[in-house]
Amino acid sequence: MRTPIHPLRGRSRLCLTGALTVLVLFLSSTPAAPATPDPTGDPITRGNAYMGIGVLAHDGASDAPPPDARATQTEGVDVSSHQGEVDWRSLWGSGVRWAYTKATEGTYYTNPYFTQQYDGSFDAGMVRGAYHFATPDTAGGAAQADYFLAHGGGWSADGKTLPGVLDIEWNPYGDACYGKSASAMVGWIRDFLDRYKSRTGRAAVVYTATSWWSECTGNYAGFGPVNPLWIARYASTVGTLPAGWPAYTMWQYTSSGPSVGDHDRFNGSEDKLREFATG
Repeated sequence: MRTPIHPLRGRSRLCLTGALTVLVLFLSSTPAAPATPDPTGDPITRGNAYMGIGVLAHDGASDAPPPDARATQTEGVDVSSHQGEVDWRSLWGSGVRWAYTKATEGTYYTNPYFTQQYDGSFDAGMVRGAYHFATPDTAGGAAQADYFLAHGGGWSADGKTLPGVLDIEWNPYGDACYGKSASAMVGWIRDFLDRYKSRTGRAAVVYTATSWWSECTGNYAGFGPVNPLWIARYASTVGTLPAGWPAYTMWQYTSSGPSVGDHDRFNGSEDKLREFATG
């Protein structure tokens, strides 16, 4: 003999099933948190990130250009696969004296234009270096430093090679802080920087923006005494620097420069730039 189903119990089960169905449909149709928009309009897929990808979207840009500082600062550029083959002779003629090329991202991407960009800037007479776009949600800091070093991120004290750069900024593929707490992010950055220095003998440069650093590291102040700062701010001044750094070594001041968009300044003369490269 079957036990009769209580009318209310049957109704409750139907209601619960219907509610779950509605919830699943809602979650599947709700868009994920937006990733950092790419100002170039290119699709944001793994490997497409570049230095400063989130600066315009998050910090904006000032119409006022920086003051002319050619007497005390040295002009540079940073490039990635977005620039393709670069006319380095033209850039040299315009006063650019140093360059950084994106070498790697995570542990899954190498820049297909790296050789032309890295060697080409050197052949034109520039002091040059390489940078790594960090993705702390895909692999550990030490593993990414090893990958960077294996694909062009090394350093030598020849006066022509700049120390490697850790590009740590907004996640263009999802959550701005890569799903990490401030303490976990600081630990990840430390792992990368420690591994780079242990293998090269040179402290890597940290490229970041003050607003991202404040949000995602809790404005941690511990790297300033060792690691040079490359600050990103598209304005007439560098503004407030992240905690721990009393001064900047390099400044990415625009993404809309002539020929190559991303232009930078080394905070010193060309002689000081070569001294910095030598270490």
